[in-house]
Amino acid sequence: MDYNSEKLPGLLGGSCLQPGKPGRITQLLIDSRLLQQPEHTLFFAIRGERRDGHEYVASLYEQGVRHFVVEYQPAGPFPEANFYQVEDTVRALQRLAAAHRQQFRIPVVGITGSNGKTIVKEWLFQLLHPTHRICRSPKSYNSQIGLPLSVWGLKPVHELGLFEAGISQVGEMSALADLLRCNIGLFTHLGAAHDEGFSDREQKLQEKLQLFRYADRVIYRSGQKNIDQAMQALGRPLFRWSTTDDTADLQVHWPGSHRCELRYQGAHQAVRLPFTDEASFENAMHCAALMLYLGHNLDEVGERLPRLEAVGMRLERSAGVNGCLIINDSYNADLDGLEAALSPLGQLQQYRKRTAILSDVLQSGLPDQQLYRQVARLLLRHQIDRVVGIGESIPQLQQHLPGAIEQAYYPRTADFLQQPLHHQFEREAVLVKGARPFAFERIARRLAEKVHQTTLEVDLSALLHNVRIYQRRLRPGTRLAVMVKAAAYGLGSLEVARALEFHQVDYLAVAYADEGVELREGGISLPIMVLNPEEAVFDTMLRYQLEPEIYSLRLLRQFAAFAEGRVERFPIHLKLDTGMHRLGFNDEELPQAVEVLKTYPWLQVRTAFSHLAGSDEAEHDSFTHQQYQRYNSMWEQLSTALPEPPIRHLLNSSGITRFPQYQLDMVRLGIGAYGIDPAPEMQEQLRTVLSLRARISQIKTLPPGATVGYSRAGQLPQGGRIATVSIGYADGLPRAVSNGGYALSIHGQRTPIVGNVCMDMCM
Repeated sequence: MDYNSEKLPGLLGGSCLQPGKPGRITQLLIDSRLLQQPEHTLFFAIRGERRDGHEYVASLYEQGVRHFVVEYQPAGPFPEANFYQVEDTVRALQRLAAAHRQQFRIPVVGITGSNGKTIVKEWLFQLLHPTHRICRSPKSYNSQIGLPLSVWGLKPVHELGLFEAGISQVGEMSALADLLRCNIGLFTHLGAAHDEGFSDREQKLQEKLQLFRYADRVIYRSGQKNIDQAMQALGRPLFRWSTTDDTADLQVHWPGSHRCELRYQGAHQAVRLPFTDEASFENAMHCAALMLYLGHNLDEVGERLPRLEAVGMRLERSAGVNGCLIINDSYNADLDGLEAALSPLGQLQQYRKRTAILSDVLQSGLPDQQLYRQVARLLLRHQIDRVVGIGESIPQLQQHLPGAIEQAYYPRTADFLQQPLHHQFEREAVLVKGARPFAFERIARRLAEKVHQTTLEVDLSALLHNVRIYQRRLRPGTRLAVMVKAAAYGLGSLEVARALEFHQVDYLAVAYADEGVELREGGISLPIMVLNPEEAVFDTMLRYQLEPEIYSLRLLRQFAAFAEGRVERFPIHLKLDTGMHRLGFNDEELPQAVEVLKTYPWLQVRTAFSHLAGSDEAEHDSFTHQQYQRYNSMWEQLSTALPEPPIRHLLNSSGITRFPQYQLDMVRLGIGAYGIDPAPEMQEQLRTVLSLRARISQIKTLPPGATVGYSRAGQLPQGGRIATVSIGYADGLPRAVSNGGYALSIHGQRTPIVGNVCMDMCM
């Protein structure tokens, strides 16, 4: 959804300090490093404790940004800039997001509580995305800034919103409640997190419940007197679930195992859960309650709950060194979260030892003496055998733990990582739980089992950087389709698609329908174009809203006949052959295609496109111009004959760089997003997305005349130092690159392959 610049002062609650170049806004920006579409970006100059956003105005202006929300006039000549002055840029961001929210009449779920917000939101997404198009907060965007940025992601295509709201002090929730105006409230838990920002738990509870003041229904777990009383006082309709209250809407019997029984509106359903700890059970029941309130039946709840998957950074389990199990919760450290994490650890009796690696507990609001006495009680209750403490305060645990528990303490994470960890852990269940400033994810990585020393590293931030480089070359209004076929060029199509959807590209393109199904089942709601549709998967494409590329009369008639009676309107994409001579309608076939389309009005030609054969090489430029002329002539025939003119797109990655005059309505970005462009000036701006890394197994010094490898193919007349590296043709390094066909980079030094490549090694 677009917002014209002249409307912004009223939406922001400020005035136009300086009028400049008019435009429309689609992107909100608070971090100058994340700039994507300068001409459509509105930058909020937020003043923080360490940085003042006003300092980045000049740099952003140079990159093409023309719309700025400021608290004061930045120094410098900015003749085309629009400056919108407000008293508080954060409040202005919230006002604009609130105005955006009010344009939607879909159910919006507001989630709050001390713990579990992100897990409940992500689990709800896992459970509901097969039947709902969902907009949700990315990661844990729940703050005064994060929530408005999340809400800005709402689009007309969405059918449900899932947003979390977090606060750390009095007075913060009121603004978030006015912004979100959630129809459905979900309260997860009341615990110790951020206690220090409130006079007591009661005040914190009252503050959190303000989020629900507009809700048509509030979902929560009944059975705690203070929470029940506060919910009644809230005066909103309630949906209660409980393990103890027979009058609750949803009644649950759970003996602490993998199975539970749900009772709802006179029906019963046994459900198998993929976990046994209390915190996960509670979060899952919040999700079940919301599903039931939204109209799903118990059978659907029972079918979907067993498929819940762990959420990243929260109690992730992985194999560790020397037969260890690593439980990674390197996200936060508070008393409630610690108890939730220790609960499954204590149940792992099959391991020789149970170890907890803990950081200082931050933001508890308790004196250290009292705090670490409680931590010690939790460790003893869950039968922990060994404690590793990291931080300045946590050594106080020693006063409260018996000598039978092994203990070691380090002031910093780096000090712990300097130890020979591989030999210190064996057949243990190890909980790694620390506050974010301690970066405990480094510990989890060090303790993880190393299955193979050869790894392919994917840098999604580099990919998004590359996408932004191309976006900056596009004219205002030009749409962007990105190729994610062939597992996104090997990177992993679902992970890439999620990143691209969050960064608001317009279309995704896959080669085959099964690739599109994977994206839909992963929750991707962007339009998806299938470049190689087959008759056998027509039903799948209709069911998953996958839009086929139609390139022949036979395929057009087949798909039209199949879709008849199944859809009222379904988008297709016509491929026109202008000189690539791979797939597509030629000039002679186009009139027949038009007649077929008139016969089958339930097919909507969403786009008509062609593919350039030589856009990356100057010697073919005249042919590229001829292709454009052919394409334009064919498109004009279509636009005249069809009820509405199709969207036009012709350019691929190199075409975006070399032929900006042919951008038309949309461009298709392929290999350029993944870091490869034949134009040197573009290649310099792109970042490496894929890195294939291996380790040196051994280094030998060989005498003159020595040979290396099979068939003695590597000749060393002068002798030399040879490194044996843990990668071979089984890892995808072709044997054809033997004897100098490739070079490896060792500390930045190019080192050619010597001798023949082996199955799992090269030299």
